[in-house]
Amino acid sequence: MSRRDKNPEFVQSLERGLAVIQAFGPETPEMSISEVAEATGTTRATARRFLLTLEELGHVRSDGKKFALTPHTLCLGYAYLSSLEWWHTAQNAMEDVVQELQESCSAAVLDGRDVIYVARVSATRIMSINLSIGTRLPAHVTSLGRVLLSHQPPEVLDRYLSDFVSQTYTERTKTKPEELREAIETARLKGYALVDQELETGLRSLAVPIYDRNGRILAALNVGTHAARTRLDEMTSRFLPVLHDASRKITAQLPR
Repeated sequence: MSRRDKNPEFVQSLERGLAVIQAFGPETPEMSISEVAEATGTTRATARRFLLTLEELGHVRSDGKKFALTPHTLCLGYAYLSSLEWWHTAQNAMEDVVQELQESCSAAVLDGRDVIYVARVSATRIMSINLSIGTRLPAHVTSLGRVLLSHQPPEVLDRYLSDFVSQTYTERTKTKPEELREAIETARLKGYALVDQELETGLRSLAVPIYDRNGRILAALNVGTHAARTRLDEMTSRFLPVLHDASRKITAQLPR
C-alpha cells in the first residue's frame, strides 16, 4: 500500500483531474477521450467525466471528437508565479542583465529531478534550444540545477545521486555520479556553477543563487551564451559580477 493509499486526506479524484490536464503537451495538443484514458491510466468513462467537467469549468474545449486545453488553464500556472514574492523584482533585474551582457537570462526552481523555468528575458540572439517559462530540463546537466542542488540537504543530494540515471547529451556531459557530486560541491564552495557544453554543443551557462532575506535559496539565476563568442574566463570575469549584482538586487527588494 502506497503512502497515498494510507493517507485518508488524499483526494484521488483531484489527482486524476490534474493528470488529465498534464496529459496535454507539445506532442499531444489534442486528444480523444480514449487517448486521454490511455495517457492517464483510467477508464474511458472516467476520462470522459473529467474532460466534460474541465470543459464546463473552461479549462478544455472540444470539437465533438478531440479535446484541447484553453488559455484559461494558464491561470493555474500564473497563480504560482504571482505567489512568488521575488518574481516581479527578478524580471526587472534580469532585463538589466540582458541589457548589459546582451545574452538571455533565466531563473528556475527545483522540481523533483528537474529545473523548471519560472522567469526568462531573451536577448535577440537565438540558441537552438528553445527555452520559455515552464520549460523543464534535467537539473544535473544545467548550471541552474547544479546551483539549486548544491543548496540541498546532504540526504536529499545523496538520494538524488543514488537514483541518477546517466544520459549523454554531448561528449562533455558528466554521466558518473561521482563527477556530478564533485561539480555540485564545487558550485557550493564557489557560489556559482559554470556548465560548458554539457547540455548542448556550443552552449555555455553560468548560474548563481537567489536568496531570501534569511539566506535561504529561493531560485537560481543564469545567463546562457554561445561558446564561439564567449570564452570561459570571460564568463567568470565579466558575466559573474553582473549576475551576483542582479541576485543581490532581487534579495534587497524583497518585503521585510
